[in-house]
Amino acid sequence: MKIIVPMAGRGSRLRPHSLTVPKPLIPVAGKPIVHRLVRDIAKVLNQPIEEIAFVLGDPAWFGDEVVGSLVDLAESLGAMPSIYRQDQPLGTGHAIMSAAESLSGPAVIAYADTLIRAKFDLDPEADSVIWTKKVDNPEAFGVVKLNEKQEIVELVEKPETFVSDQAVIGIYYFKDVAVLKEKLQEILDENIMNGGEYQINDGIKKMMAEGRIFKTGTVDEWMDCGNKTVTVETNGRMLQFLHDDGEEQLVSDSAVLENASIIPPCYISENVVLRNVTIGPNVSVGAGTVIEDSTVKNSLIQSNSVIKNVQLDQAMIGNHVKYDGHFTQVSLGDYTVLE
Repeated sequence: MKIIVPMAGRGSRLRPHSLTVPKPLIPVAGKPIVHRLVRDIAKVLNQPIEEIAFVLGDPAWFGDEVVGSLVDLAESLGAMPSIYRQDQPLGTGHAIMSAAESLSGPAVIAYADTLIRAKFDLDPEADSVIWTKKVDNPEAFGVVKLNEKQEIVELVEKPETFVSDQAVIGIYYFKDVAVLKEKLQEILDENIMNGGEYQINDGIKKMMAEGRIFKTGTVDEWMDCGNKTVTVETNGRMLQFLHDDGEEQLVSDSAVLENASIIPPCYISENVVLRNVTIGPNVSVGAGTVIEDSTVKNSLIQSNSVIKNVQLDQAMIGNHVKYDGHFTQVSLGDYTVLE
């Protein structure tokens, strides 16, 4: 089994936090989004991962440090890491074809701006499985249309009339991803574009036209990391899952706690200093950050920041921030200073 992860976009909706760090590398509940996504997919698949291929953008943005973290991630799962570059932002289909050398055999393709919780077995009769989540407002999503056999027969983007309540979340399984590669190559050769881009959906539609069997794999939880508000919400939901699972240590032994009250679930990283504070619930604090004389809940604070005299709720604060004040709902990127 292979995992293909297109992650070339810079994440404009998550600015200012994605101005200095690519969005897939922003930590949620203590680990980068892409790390959590890949590990969760590997857990769902419950089989050896042969290769993990990452499709990155401009080397000036996705540099050596990013590459090193992704290589370490793949190797930690016993997989061979492969790094590809998408030279132009020409859509999902184009991104996948940037990893053409790895497109063979069974594979999962997953976009690195979402997190999941799921337990299911891949249908052995399916040529492909499209992972979906039941939603209350399907008109806001791309959804799947099913036949009487519960096979996917059509992909419909933001339907004006009801088609189904199963939204496509951006994770796909292919029994042989070389078939998708062939169809995407046809898309490129025929210059079939939607919105000025080459889309994976057009390759999938060509597969459906040949009678390939597509089934759904429904996830229990689908958590977006598209902007500040939903990323903070996702951080809280993930912390609750991790707290309930009890599989990860959420408060580091190296954290310094002086008159500090921690209301779980919270993630407190290495060498954090909490002095005269109440933290939680649903707070992540990155390594080396100092928080004093403050109350923080439902917030995500990254590494090596100094936070004093604040009451925060629904806040997202980047790395190397200095913040001394009495604001509440804030979104501060890296290296911000408020004194």
